[in-house]
Amino acid sequence: MSFKIAIIGAGSVGFTKKLFTDILCVPEFKDIEFALTDLSEHNLQMIKAILDRIVEANGLPTRVTATTDRRKALEGARYIISCVRVGGLEAYADDIRIPLKYGIDQCVGDTICAGGILYGQRNIPVILDFCKDIREVADTNAKFLNYANPMAMNTWAAIEYGKVDTVGLCHGVQHGAEQIGEVLGAKSPRELDYVCSGINHQTWFIDLRLNGRKIGKDELVAAFEAHPVYSQQEKLRIDVLKRFGVYSTESNGHLSEYLPWYRKRPDEIMRWIDMSDWIHGETGGYLRYSTETRNWFETEYPQFLEAASKPIDVAKRSNEHASHILEALETNRVYRGHFNVKNNGVIANLPQDAIIESPGFVDRFGINMAAGITLPEACAATCMSSINVQRMSVHAAISGDIDLLKLAVLHDPLVGAVSTPEEVWQMVDEMVVAQAAWLPQYAHAVPAAKERLSKSVVKTREWAGAARRNVRSIDELRAEKAALKQTG
Repeated sequence: MSFKIAIIGAGSVGFTKKLFTDILCVPEFKDIEFALTDLSEHNLQMIKAILDRIVEANGLPTRVTATTDRRKALEGARYIISCVRVGGLEAYADDIRIPLKYGIDQCVGDTICAGGILYGQRNIPVILDFCKDIREVADTNAKFLNYANPMAMNTWAAIEYGKVDTVGLCHGVQHGAEQIGEVLGAKSPRELDYVCSGINHQTWFIDLRLNGRKIGKDELVAAFEAHPVYSQQEKLRIDVLKRFGVYSTESNGHLSEYLPWYRKRPDEIMRWIDMSDWIHGETGGYLRYSTETRNWFETEYPQFLEAASKPIDVAKRSNEHASHILEALETNRVYRGHFNVKNNGVIANLPQDAIIESPGFVDRFGINMAAGITLPEACAATCMSSINVQRMSVHAAISGDIDLLKLAVLHDPLVGAVSTPEEVWQMVDEMVVAQAAWLPQYAHAVPAAKERLSKSVVKTREWAGAARRNVRSIDELRAEKAALKQTG
């Protein structure tokens, strides 16, 4: 087979390499073209050198091109994969820093909450530019695979306003299933069968079967509480499991942002999180991790390039959805996964226009969702809170209506539990002014926002959060890596 895949944001080096090697694990895909595009010429050349090394080491006819000209990369592409982070770590730092001044302590802040909503405002105009290019220069039947957060908002904008065939992809379901399989003692992933449904990062394992035997709440709670690691790292998720009766896909730290009951009081936060790794609830944990990863990659690049000389190991193909979807569409080998699409009746008790994440099957006819799912009422209620915020956020991003943006932030569950309306109004003004370079739709609103900020009487504070860690240096990372290697 011969077709073209364009990867936007290919400078996300580690993730691009994973997608690339996954796709080349499909025997029929050896003779395809990968067109890489990114704003950073430096990052593009680094990832191209790695992928070229993989192609050479494996004796493949695969073609790899790299350009900062996005339209050129998209010309004739059958599949377009987006891994972009609009505003980079500079804007992301403001997503964490500014809300902290108003008492809002986020672990990730890239899907919902104050940081996630502003991240969506930066992403959506760019997503619509992608869609315009896809409609104009890509293959007539091109499919857009979005990996970028905020997943639901980006996918919503691409489908509703970009008018492009889009699916949102995430790995939260797979990671949650791996945990469940481990605590239940499954010897192989095939022993665990499940239905997981909801919205991205608030998806729920509503049916679990181990070797055909249905697993109930009490058995799952006991299994998690008996696990020596997860019992400490996933305290919040276990508490939600006890109260809701079903396990959530999302990590302990990320889940704490969506449910206002666990993260609104600074003196309570430490009770529910774990500091063994950023993902379990650390303040600004993903920002720290992302910063360290970027610094580590820049310093250790020669080692990454050397590792690319090894043969592709098909047995190590990851469970990221992209390669499996492409394989199913092109070869008709059926793939079952969990996909982010417009609801349209898939989940009976969520709105039709919402972007849901739910099971589906892929073959040469496309992505076919399993319809008629009803979520437990508590799960649906939690999802609805986020859906309403997502809808307002998308509409604000499209219209440039700063008042609607403020209402969206006000209705976020954690923001509303922590901040007053006056604080929210000022916080949004401050974030829009700080991120004006990436928010063209709000250019008209920035002067008035600056004027309001100059006269504001709302008090703020400089606060690092309840559980902040400093960014580690390269030497510290090396020392920690060496210590882990010694201890096995």
